[in-house]
Amino acid sequence: MNANDRTPADLLRSALAADPARPLVTYYDDATGERVELSVATFANWVAKTANLLQGDLAAEPGDRLALLLPAHWQTAVWLLACSSVGVVADVGGDPAGADLVVSGPDTLDAARACSGERVALALRPLGGRFPQTPDGFADYAVEVPSQGDRFAPYAPVDPDGPALAVGGAELTGAEVVARALDDAAGLGLAAGARLLSGRPYDSWDGLSAGLYAPLASGGSVVLCRHLDRAPEGALEKRVEAERVTVTVR
Repeated sequence: MNANDRTPADLLRSALAADPARPLVTYYDDATGERVELSVATFANWVAKTANLLQGDLAAEPGDRLALLLPAHWQTAVWLLACSSVGVVADVGGDPAGADLVVSGPDTLDAARACSGERVALALRPLGGRFPQTPDGFADYAVEVPSQGDRFAPYAPVDPDGPALAVGGAELTGAEVVARALDDAAGLGLAAGARLLSGRPYDSWDGLSAGLYAPLASGGSVVLCRHLDRAPEGALEKRVEAERVTVTVR
């Protein structure tokens, strides 16, 4: 990061300027055998497309509240940074009935229908695949996002002191997310080039920080593992070695 980084989106821009080719998010799902690796540049491209979808097609504005009903997943990380880019509050696990729009995985569609605003559904299939049939009342993210622009510019500047993230009963501004991520990175001993393996879910600050924000703030990267409890015996140790992991949290 640099001294001018005040929001998570700023952190991503700094990472892109410093080394776009390095890995940023490596995702494993031990229930499906999926592995996806995204460089800073690839991740930033997904964020730009998603932010354009959010700001353009979904007409989201700074201060709007988005109920994010997704598990720890690389596409969830993309949505978190897209929300930060637009100035939308990412309410992780939030109540869809009180949100301006909702983003849902395949297991929370019924709950997501309580949202009276725009609804987006993610199949969470390998390689970002679409639903075989789009759920009624939802836009399929995998259908809508590919045609979006590769560069993003917000219609209005994002206020770093405005609300940015809600999780676990706490609400943080963009500046607070950056400050806490930096503190956590220091506490974990993360530095530029560090590889943090996290098996924590995205339902708490600790999970979000380890699984995205702290590695991003420190110039490191994350190996994000879902369903780690289903990994075969010895798989974690092999993964730590193969991915050159320097810090592990579970």
